[in-house]
Amino acid sequence: MSPDRPIAELFGESRPLRSLEFFPPKDDAGVEALRLTAAALRSIAPDFVSVTYGAGGSTRERTAQVSALLRNELGFTVMPHLTCVGHSRAELNELADRIHANGFRNIMTLRGDPPKGAGSFQATADGLTHANELVTLLKARHPDFCLGVAGYPEKHPEAPGPEADLANLKRKVDAGAAFVTTQLFFDNEAFYAFVRRCRAAGITVPIVPGIMPVLSLKQIQRFTTMCGASLPEKLVRRLEAAGDQPEVAEAIGIDWALAQIRDLLARGAPGYHLYILNRAKSALALAAGLAA
Repeated sequence: MSPDRPIAELFGESRPLRSLEFFPPKDDAGVEALRLTAAALRSIAPDFVSVTYGAGGSTRERTAQVSALLRNELGFTVMPHLTCVGHSRAELNELADRIHANGFRNIMTLRGDPPKGAGSFQATADGLTHANELVTLLKARHPDFCLGVAGYPEKHPEAPGPEADLANLKRKVDAGAAFVTTQLFFDNEAFYAFVRRCRAAGITVPIVPGIMPVLSLKQIQRFTTMCGASLPEKLVRRLEAAGDQPEVAEAIGIDWALAQIRDLLARGAPGYHLYILNRAKSALALAAGLAA
């Protein structure tokens, strides 16, 4: 297969892009389930999909396996994630070479979360400490890589404040990142305020809103606690009213996400990125709602 088209070129088409995120399953049965989910999602023709990257060796291999499956078997443009966690510079260069040789030209470039049980991030021997360093390494190794980086509308949980967080993001973009994908959020005003602050700081690349359709109140409270996002009281009340009815809670989540996306696109967002948790139903429902 020929090398993937850089995602930056897609943004140049001046149309909203739709992308989806998958995570690598832990076993072969999970991979088969993901294959079926991804096949179902071909009908909505996402512009690209991403595959997350775990802190453990087996998960890392699954990232490569799933990325190849999605690209070679199902024909998606795939953006694998790559992190600094547990890698030396030499290992990262080797991984970059392997990714490039396999035809991938887009990477989501992240520092990565500390391994489970670790209290804070620690760089490995001769490793990297920040995502901007990984952007620099990858662009030096293969200048034709198109690199995405993460942004946090409500601040990274480890950042001392919004200004420090914004300065970190600018370093990543200045190092060569082509676009920003945000952490999930549920209040669009937080995204619009974030974009205004980015533009005022001289960050001019596309900023893609990250949206997660809610499955349950317990689930989303767990996610938002980890990433520092807030939950609007109106959404909490609706999910509480759903009680122990998962179908109702999921419908509420899809309805909320649909309203978010419609508003975002109406106000000029360059697209949206769905955190779908390897489930087809919400992405298909959102595509149908937006087509109505």
